[in-house]
Amino acid sequence: MSSTEAPISITVKTVAGSLVTVRANNGEELDQVVAMSLASLASAVSEMEAAVRPTNAAVPPNPQVAAIATSFRATEVVTQQEPFTPATYAHVTEGQRLCPHGTMTRIHGLTGKFGPYKGHFCPAKQGDMTKCTTQYIKANQPEWNSFQADQTKA
Repeated sequence: MSSTEAPISITVKTVAGSLVTVRANNGEELDQVVAMSLASLASAVSEMEAAVRPTNAAVPPNPQVAAIATSFRATEVVTQQEPFTPATYAHVTEGQRLCPHGTMTRIHGLTGKFGPYKGHFCPAKQGDMTKCTTQYIKANQPEWNSFQADQTKA
């Protein structure tokens, strides 16, 4: 990392493979940068992906996948992502974090593998293949002392 580059950097890969990077000097600044730039980033990425996407981007169904799904008695689940609007995230308060599944749950555990823990947990159901990685807060981080848990686990 060069001396002029911000110490916090998050890179997100879109479904189409575009990379978006956001940089900040601290956690509070990162929250502000992400909140202020979500709409513009989403529209810019959509425009860019639409410009490079082939006109017929539909992927034909794979008969092998259908046969395997049938053998497991699977049902087809169609998900449609809600379009972003600033009101979509108006309910987020200070100290909360977001993931593609919604507002992450802030949990303080009293007895973890390495002792007490604090972290932001994805609201997706256990076993969901798209469930996000837990974002743990380390005891030496400033956020440790100001962390307000939604749940406390013994």
